Amino acid sequence: MTDDTVTDAAGEVFELGIDPSGLADDDLFRELASLHRTRLQTLRHGPDAALDNHLRRTAELETEYLARYPGREVDPSRLVWRGSQMLLESPTPADR
Repeated sequence: MTDDTVTDAAGEVFELGIDPSGLADDDLFRELASLHRTRLQTLRHGPDAALDNHLRRTAELETEYLARYPGREVDPSRLVWRGSQMLLESPTPADR
């Protein structure tokens, strides 16, 4: 970890973490997985400072991921919402 820390209003200290640009790909993926795994718990039960830290760190890591993989693989089946897809597949009045 770096020496960078943040202190909230209650005096709790949070480490800011390693600069994402300094992480190897495997470490970046591990950090992203950890954040996504803990997201709901932090949102529902964490103090405001923890949520702020979580949001900041997620943004840093996701920004780094997108910078490294601007042409990331996108699953074509995920481009359309299921509800919209059903509408697109439904016959239109002209087709009936």
